[in-house]
Amino acid sequence: MELREIKALLALMRDFGLSELEIEDKKGKVRLVRAANSADEHHAASAAAPRSGAVRAAAGAAAPAAGLGGPISDARPPAAPELSPGHRYVQSPMVGTFYRAASPEADPFVEEGDSVRKGQPLCIIEAMKMMNEIEAEIGGKLIRILCENGQPVEYGQPLMIIEAG
Repeated sequence: MELREIKALLALMRDFGLSELEIEDKKGKVRLVRAANSADEHHAASAAAPRSGAVRAAAGAAAPAAGLGGPISDARPPAAPELSPGHRYVQSPMVGTFYRAASPEADPFVEEGDSVRKGQPLCIIEAMKMMNEIEAEIGGKLIRILCENGQPVEYGQPLMIIEAG
């Protein structure tokens, strides 16, 4: 991958608020990681070096990669409703746009009050024209959907509340 392509990817990361991006194509693989609390968010990565067939550029310490299942947490993120005992947040694993259904004509994946099983699709987060299905990491009852269809979401933002069971 050429330096100008890496710089373009870094600009996309900055514009969309991404902290980590990994892309693989016929030219190779690149993984870009930005420091979570970088002093100057507008500077590009300072290093780009090949590493066993891959290119890595980092603006600081590497952050752990988020799976597509979305983190499940009982810690209360800022501006999130209080959790009752046994309730867990389904949080966004990425920055993107929240969708409740696979297409505008399709029924939503889940409704409030539905029973959900581990691995069941709950919603979609669209990020950079890619549709990422978010699956339940625990089984239980869907208590509340916290986002509106088509709403932009941030990394770690609560999407839904599930009562474990």
